[in-house]
Parts: sequence; C-alpha cells; structure tokens
Amino acid sequence: MMHFTCDLCGKELHPGEDEHYVVKIEAFSAQDPNQLVESDLDDDHMEAVSALLQELEDADADVELPEVSQHLRYDLCCECHRRFLRDPLGKEQQHKLFFSKN
Repeated sequence: MMHFTCDLCGKELHPGEDEHYVVKIEAFSAQDPNQLVESDLDDDHMEAVSALLQELEDADADVELPEVSQHLRYDLCCECHRRFLRDPLGKEQQHKLFFSKN
C-alpha cells in the first residue's frame, strides 16, 4: 500500500479515502539552445568538449554538470491544493508578518 503525506502541511493521506492532488512543475532555461548567436560561431566546441572530458578523467570526485531542466512533483491535500491555486508562487505569504502575542 502506498503511503502519501501532504508535502505542505504533512497531513497523512490515505489512498482511496482522502482526495489529494499532484502538482508537477518543470523548470528550465528560457534561452533557446537551438538558436545560434554570433559568439557560438566563434567558440571552438571541440576544444570545450575535449577539456570537459579531460576534467572528468582527472577528477576524483563527481564533476557537476549544469542542469538543463528540473522536474518537481508534490502531493497536496485538498486545503493545501486550494491555497496553492490561489497563490502558486507564494507571493502572498512573503508579505505576511507574524508577531507573538506577548
């Protein structure tokens, strides 16, 4: 049996009993990698690939390659799903101040 919890509030979600929602987000660069610019024609790409391969051979640890895109998946309960749809970027939450009641 699959075990789900809301990724925002932590509420336990029971498959078949509790309605829950899946939010999938894909983040990627807005730059079109297929679009050529003048500087692309000046670069020696074979030299860059050779240098990267040499770096990979010489490195003892993993070499971090730039991420092209990132896929995110979140399980949300009904209440958190409604809050997410009202303010998907969390802008509203950033402006709220919380003061203790002294």
